[in-house]
Amino acid sequence: MKIGITCYPTYGGSGVVATELGIELAARGHEIHFITYSPPFRLTGREANIHYHEVSVSNYPLFEYPPYDLALATRMAEVAEFHSLDLLHVHYAIPHSVSALLARQMLAARGRHLPFITTLHGTDITLVGLDRSYLPITRFGIDESDGVTAISSHLRDKTRENLGITRDIEVIRNFVNCDFYQRDAALVAQQRPRFANAGEHLLVHLSNFRPVKRVLDVIEIFARVAQALPARLLLIGDGPDRSAAEFLTMRLGIADRVDFVGKQENVNELLALSDLMLMPSEMESFGLAALEAMACRVPAVATRVGGVPELIDSGVNGLLFDVGDVDSMAAGAISILSDPAHLQTMASAARRTAQDHFCSSRIIPLYERYYERIVAAPAR
Repeated sequence: MKIGITCYPTYGGSGVVATELGIELAARGHEIHFITYSPPFRLTGREANIHYHEVSVSNYPLFEYPPYDLALATRMAEVAEFHSLDLLHVHYAIPHSVSALLARQMLAARGRHLPFITTLHGTDITLVGLDRSYLPITRFGIDESDGVTAISSHLRDKTRENLGITRDIEVIRNFVNCDFYQRDAALVAQQRPRFANAGEHLLVHLSNFRPVKRVLDVIEIFARVAQALPARLLLIGDGPDRSAAEFLTMRLGIADRVDFVGKQENVNELLALSDLMLMPSEMESFGLAALEAMACRVPAVATRVGGVPELIDSGVNGLLFDVGDVDSMAAGAISILSDPAHLQTMASAARRTAQDHFCSSRIIPLYERYYERIVAAPAR
């Protein structure tokens, strides 16, 4: 099958999922065409069956804001026609679903049908989509899609509740390549001393450092853990809250125990070095960072929000707490880290959860079957 994929190619959950989906589909023999304004950051450019098509926007003096959505629609239609695409799969509703709709209409006028699928990822529904400036067009783009998927049951339900959507929404959860995300004992022995000494626990956080991720809570939790146990913190990612987090580590006197490593491509290797993940987010439609950690035998201390309970069974493969309850999260982390046997049991359960329910080998066929249904359905 020939599939066009559009996403935000920057550091974030929707872009990661879209890129990994394309890589997995290409490995299964599909021809994948990424149509974005820059190459998705997890692509190396060496993958077989993957092609990249840049969306360039002309910056005419007439336009105060360059019309990216129109340029994207045009490029979608061009790529689909030139490469005979079977369908488009757009990730994040705004503005991608509307651009795909325009591309479909452009091609329909020339007698060619191009179905498109919209995958909802979270803030396109729970934040941006609720803005009165965008709500009507978001609802319209979803309703006009040939197929719609959501990454969790929670997000499906919030879409129906917030936007009044009544159409079918297929739940296809996020996934991880369990062969790529796993703990390599030899690599851990070699690389872990970069971040923690023998006898020290290593905690990790991975995000885009936006307010919803509550990175300052990560620092507060770790400060409490570090008072009770020898520990260090590895912070992977970057974003607007990084400077505030750096300042807080200095104010709390733990700056020498915290490593800010910025955006990294080898997150699978870094996660596997750790003992425990901290994910105290205000909202997570799924919790992809936690899943990636769990596949590497790293359980998570997280918040009981959104789709996270669909991934973490509190007390079994991780712990869940209320948003902002840093004292309880710290106490939970200390409890796990203080009991090596319990930590190993939880780590094994975390890995087993990833293998049994969220490996790409289980999820990608769900997408393939959904694609086949949408392509075979009558044109809208």
